[in-house]
Order: sequence, then structure tokens, then C-alpha cells
Amino acid sequence: MANIQLSGEKVINYINGEWTSSKKAKFVTIVNPADGQPIGEVLQSSKEDVDLAVQAAKQAQKKWSRVPAPQRAQYLYQVGELLKERKEKLASILTQEMGKVIEEARGEVQEGIDMAFYMAGEGRRLFGQTTPSELNDKFAMSIRVPIGVVGIITPWNFPIAIATWKSFPAIVAGNTVIWKPATETPLMARELVKILDEAGLPKGVMNLVCGSGSEVGSAIVEHPDIDVISFTGSNEVGRAIAEKGGKLLKRVSLEMGGKNAVIVMEDADLSLAVEGIIWSAFGTSGQRCTACSRVIVHENVKAELEKRLLQEMKKLTIGNGLNEDVKIGPVINKGALKKIHEFVEMGQEEGADLLAGGYIVQEEDLDGGYYYAPTLFTNVRPDMRIAQEEIFGPVLSIIPVRSFEEAVEVNNSVAYGLSSSIYTRDVNRVFAAQRDLDTGIVYINAGTTGAEIHLPFGGTKGTGNGHRDSGVAALDVFMEWKSVYVDFSGKLQRAQIDVES
Repeated sequence: MANIQLSGEKVINYINGEWTSSKKAKFVTIVNPADGQPIGEVLQSSKEDVDLAVQAAKQAQKKWSRVPAPQRAQYLYQVGELLKERKEKLASILTQEMGKVIEEARGEVQEGIDMAFYMAGEGRRLFGQTTPSELNDKFAMSIRVPIGVVGIITPWNFPIAIATWKSFPAIVAGNTVIWKPATETPLMARELVKILDEAGLPKGVMNLVCGSGSEVGSAIVEHPDIDVISFTGSNEVGRAIAEKGGKLLKRVSLEMGGKNAVIVMEDADLSLAVEGIIWSAFGTSGQRCTACSRVIVHENVKAELEKRLLQEMKKLTIGNGLNEDVKIGPVINKGALKKIHEFVEMGQEEGADLLAGGYIVQEEDLDGGYYYAPTLFTNVRPDMRIAQEEIFGPVLSIIPVRSFEEAVEVNNSVAYGLSSSIYTRDVNRVFAAQRDLDTGIVYINAGTTGAEIHLPFGGTKGTGNGHRDSGVAALDVFMEWKSVYVDFSGKLQRAQIDVES
């Protein structure tokens, strides 16, 4: 592993191919959640900085859109190679900045690598359609064109992967980008932009503007020359963005929360189910939008499943994610600790039975980091708040049911619809689950996490607004359809009117 020790790093903006500060020159501290120690500072920009970035992006987009898509793709191939070369270094930075354990950090960087090569391939597959015209001597086709300037707003829990999900399809499609990363994790943003710069991406195609959501994020959403907003984050912020963007007739893509469930039927392979649940619930310390927060289990196997989960939870090691043996890292900050613990107290007040965890870890050997013990509730009712609301921490609720039909009903009873999973050996239930589980992602005999970059990522209901990250569907966010008609008849032909019936 690359031994990268962060200290005193300073993250500033990248606008029109230059690293630049702001007139405000205000910085906030970046903290390593594993020990609470400062590892750098990040610039807090203003609306004026967003204006400068948009001006650069708008000017660059005119030329960039005319670069043939296969040539645009070549930059992403180079980016993918650079990400591969620096995978270990990037993973080390990611773990120190965000807290996730090193093996997960490597996996996240790999997502960025995969997305670079995948979207580079799409540079030769931005297909339109040809279709027969209803009139003689007339040719009809549709083509896809870039929209313009794209604003992307990304969260702290996947600081490089989600940024690549959004920026790479936007770039290969011929758009230019203004990126506001999360204030908690700007170091990974800087590293990715440095790689894009090294790959030779033309000035103004990618612009990084650091700062708060209230100032920089709002300026991006409201700017008249930003045509598309792609946001991943909370429902509260997402709804506000949708409202503002709708009034301005912007295209808005939202990927928000989840309250994901694993269904375990009485015929399930329990050993396999336990592995999937442990990874889905406690990987990234539960700080994934796809994390398993509920286990909906048939009452006939509930006791045995609980016993096995408790056994495996005892094996989970908590600590600094740079340690290869650690399985559970810190949560992002003190605020997250407080919120998680409030939900745990709420669950107890609602009458759920606490089987394990339920406390903030304060052991001296954890160096003052932000750690929450993996927590397991049982006998949770579907209408309890801990079964309905997103906690975003290592807290798991077991909900007993009596049938497959009841399990599906409980799964679908929440406001979100991102990811779901079922463990069963019954092929009939498998196909019914694929049809009836109201989520954008469905796993069979696997946990709720593990999406691959070549398939669409997103969900139903309160999880999003119908758009998708990842896969070819991501290109739909950043491109317009244009219909083209070529009449070579040499005379006026009127569609629908001059057609012989």
C-alpha cells in the first residue's frame, strides 16, 4: 500500500485549466474521521467564482462539442490509465479523508477506472436512429447532441466514484462541467481533476469550485447558463434543487436516499444470507445509499438468522481503515455520530429490542475518531421510524414476516426505492420478486450493495426523479435528441396530409 500521510493540504479551485483561489480566501478544515485530526484545508468559494467557472465552461463547450466523440473518448482512456497507475495512492488518500476501510477505498477507485474505460467506449456508440419516412424521396433520422454546461454536486461517501459516474458521461457526450464536491472530501476531487489535467483535457471542460451547498451549490443550481444539474445527496436538498431547477426549466437528475431491505425466506441459504447482510449493513459503516438497513425475515428462520448475525458481528474489527485487518471504519463526523445515536435511542423508545451495539465507541486506542458500534435491533415493526427513515450508519433492523407476500409488502412500504434483495431457493419467488419489489435495483441471493457500472444506478419513489447514473442510461441525462428530415423529392411534401391512405 502506498504510504501517503496527509498533512496541511490546501484545496483550491480549478477554473479554465488553472488552479486559482477566491477573493474571499476563506478556508475550512478537512478532518480525518479516524482520529479527528486536521489533514488540510479547503477553499470556500463565492457566487462570483461560480460565474467565472461558468464563463470558462460555456466558452469551452462551443469547441468541445465539435470535437468528434471518439476523440473526446481518448482523453477518458488516458484518465483510466492514470487512475490505474495511482490506485494505491488514491485509495490511501480516500481512506484518510472519508474513513472507509482501505479495501473499500480500492474498490471505489476501481469504479472510477471502470467508468473511465466504459464511457470512453461510448464515444463510438452515441447512436441515433434511422427510420423509414412515410413520404417518397425523404430520409428521416434522429441524432444525439450535447446539452451544454453541466453542474454536478457530489456527496462525501463516494467522493471519486460518484463524480466519475456523472462527469465522464457528460464529458464524452460533449458537455463541459462545473463540479462542486462535498466540503468533507475535497482532496479526492483535487486528485481527480489533476489527473484530468494531466490527461490533457482542454481548458474549461472540467472546472472545480469548492464551497458550501448554501452558497456554491445554490449558485450552480440557479445559474442561467448551467443547463443540467446532476445531484447525489439528501432528499431535503434534492427536493429543493428540483423545485429551483423546475422553475428555471433545467434538466435535473437526482439520486437521493434509500431504506434498503434484504428479504430472507424460510428456504434461504442462511450462511450466504448472513454474509450478504453483514457486508451490506456494515460495509462503509452503513454510509451507503444502498446499505442494508432492514432485514425482512420469515418467522420460521428468524431466531437462527439472529444467532448467526450476532456471531459474525462479534468478528468485526473497528478502527482506522488504513489497517488492512480493520472491517469497520469511522463515520464521517461528530454530527453523524449524534444522528445515528438519536435513531438508536428512538428505536428503543419505540419498543424494538436491541441485541447488539447501540453506543458510540470511545475506546482510547481509537485515537478520538468517530466510531459507532455495529448495531442490531430485532422485533421491529414496519411502521417504526427506524424501519422507515434513512439512518446512514451501521444500524440494522430485523422485521419478522409470515409469508413472501407480506415480505414484499413490507419492503415496498417505505418512501424510498433504491435497492432490495431476496434470499430464496424458489425460482417462482425469484421471478415474482423481480417483478414486485418496487426498487430500481434488485439482487437475488446477494446483498443490497454491489452495483456494476455498466448498468443503470438509481431508484423509484423518494430515491430519485427517474434519471439514472451509470450505464448507457447516464448519457440520457446529458444529451438531447434531435430529429432530422432530408427531403430530396424537389417538391413540397406535407407529412400526414400528402400520404395516400
